[in-house]
Amino acid sequence: MNNIVLPPKKNMLYRIGKHPFFIPYRRLFILITLVNCYIFYKGLYSWHWFNPEHVAIYNISRVILFNFSLAILIRQQYVINLLFKVATSVPKHWPLFIRRVCAKIYHFGGLHSSSATMGTLWYFVFVWGIYNSISNDVYQISNPIVMITTFILVLLVIIVIMALPQIRAKYHNQFEITHRIGGWSVLLLFWIQMFLFVKLESPSIPLWEKLDFWILMTLTISVIIPWLRLKKVDINIVSPSNHVALTSFDYGTTPFAGSSTALSRNPLLEWHSFANVPAPNKSGFRLTISRAGDWTGKFISEKPNKIWVKGIPTAGVGNVDKLFNKVIWVATGSGIGPCLPHLLLNETPSVLIWSTRSPEKTYGEALVNEIKNVQPNAIIWNTDEHGKPDLVKLAYKAYKDFNAEAIICISNKSLTQKVVHSMEYIGIPAYGAIWDS
Repeated sequence: MNNIVLPPKKNMLYRIGKHPFFIPYRRLFILITLVNCYIFYKGLYSWHWFNPEHVAIYNISRVILFNFSLAILIRQQYVINLLFKVATSVPKHWPLFIRRVCAKIYHFGGLHSSSATMGTLWYFVFVWGIYNSISNDVYQISNPIVMITTFILVLLVIIVIMALPQIRAKYHNQFEITHRIGGWSVLLLFWIQMFLFVKLESPSIPLWEKLDFWILMTLTISVIIPWLRLKKVDINIVSPSNHVALTSFDYGTTPFAGSSTALSRNPLLEWHSFANVPAPNKSGFRLTISRAGDWTGKFISEKPNKIWVKGIPTAGVGNVDKLFNKVIWVATGSGIGPCLPHLLLNETPSVLIWSTRSPEKTYGEALVNEIKNVQPNAIIWNTDEHGKPDLVKLAYKAYKDFNAEAIICISNKSLTQKVVHSMEYIGIPAYGAIWDS
């Protein structure tokens, strides 16, 4: 690899646009923040929402509801699949600069985090408006409204704090619990709050004639839908080594390539998503689960006979391969799992670079042979024999030799970011998970 020379980086202005701080996820976050700042500015100076004697709490509540609607709906599985379907339906003969932008669709999480954060900040304003109205005796606000409103604010603050990247990474199980149980609680309290405000504001108007009612109904249905498909299914587990579990399912669902399925042994507490590996013209699917924490370690050791699943297979970053004529897949360890269905399907010509320790010993000869059969030119790098490779240089060489249009990296966080941003800095479209949830 010493003879592989990377081209010079693009100019400073180009690199600023590709800097990790300005990834589309953060651009969307900034966009939603600016929109909310503009609304606050208009409310303050043009719409007069914040008069000392009268705070327009109903207008503020509507802004809050719109923000949380975006936060919830953008995470709905059917919405996610629709977004990917629209983005990846762009024809491959379109200019590359259009297709490489469409391939950033998986950054939609920036809408979720930004609208949830802005909704929470607006809720601070709303609570201030409630207490201000009480002190000025503007509305006859009851004690139950005050108590529920304050409790909602506390829950929202806890949810936002636990979702901060560093805290979420360190206390992931607690993050999941607060996000799920706290989110359900907030939604329920929003319903109660709405009933109380309707009774206060316009008790003679039927509830179904109010926009807030239909928005809350839509959000509630959106949250419930995945749980309607909750089921405990049989699972078959084969462990070629103590590091990995090759699992297989066949409960009537055959997911599409590039999707993931959420698994749980305790549905109310934690869920873990893994990339589906369907085989062409076969029912069911497989998952490749490596030892990467307490949950996966216990799963591999205990090999349960049944597991909980919910919702529908949901599109992930690997789907963006549909936008390109040729791609390079870069994977480390069990990152081969998300790549495998695309390699088997072979809809987009590709070359695989897979860096892992003792592949046959760790993942079994059957899986390695399956990969070699569909990828005879694959670069399978045994790190036990050759040490860790420079995946940036390997990816670049494969990209040039294969005349590819993009690189897709499935690895751990630091290595994914290194490969993706190194490629982007020299003008090569590159994609990989962004760990936004």
